Amino acid sequence: MPTRAGLETELRRRFAAGEGFALATINLDHLVKMSGSKDFLQAYGGQDLVVADGRPIVWLSQLARRPVELMPGSDMVLPLCHWAAEAKVPVALVGSTQVALEDAAQALGQQVPGLDIAMRHAPSGVFDPLGPEADEILNQLDVKGIRLCFLALGAPKQEMLARRGRAMAPQVGFASVGAGLDFLGGHQRRAPRWIRALALEWLWRALSSPTRMLPRYARCFAILPGHVIRALRMRRQ
Repeated sequence: MPTRAGLETELRRRFAAGEGFALATINLDHLVKMSGSKDFLQAYGGQDLVVADGRPIVWLSQLARRPVELMPGSDMVLPLCHWAAEAKVPVALVGSTQVALEDAAQALGQQVPGLDIAMRHAPSGVFDPLGPEADEILNQLDVKGIRLCFLALGAPKQEMLARRGRAMAPQVGFASVGAGLDFLGGHQRRAPRWIRALALEWLWRALSSPTRMLPRYARCFAILPGHVIRALRMRRQ
């Protein structure tokens, strides 16, 4: 989905029609994971809508002359909640911890009048998106009539669960938002707006957790040249 306006139009249509969806937010880390995981690649193939979660994705799209807007999952939580509230559809929060979900629900309730958060569920620490615990979550979403479910499980678990959900709970819209709910509830701190405006959020995250993030970003930078070449080929076509 190249633009936020287009995403809004499509999701409002699906809410009105009672159609589910799976929305993923792609970034370089996901591309790295997909290159080494057939299951993750198949999970992405099962998404109905994919938006750009990182500036490198936006820059590559511009280089290929197929531009897309930047739509990080963390930035899309509030807009999706506003559209859900206006459509009067029940919402679920799945992932993170129970405390973080309760805090996120409180923050959302204050910022989005009329939002119906009908389910909050923090999976176990050994959650398997292909296992019986996942089956029970998807069954509960269907039973409770949930129409929008935020998945804050991290990649690839959230995208894999969303793909399964399209078959097991077809009227549910799944939005994979990573740490988006933790940011809302104050359980993780996001980079200040001015840092994000300078496209330096990656540096903020690297300095905040170097042991975990520096190897991840090294792998992301390593695949960039190949994707630049692919974008240039697309540009010439």
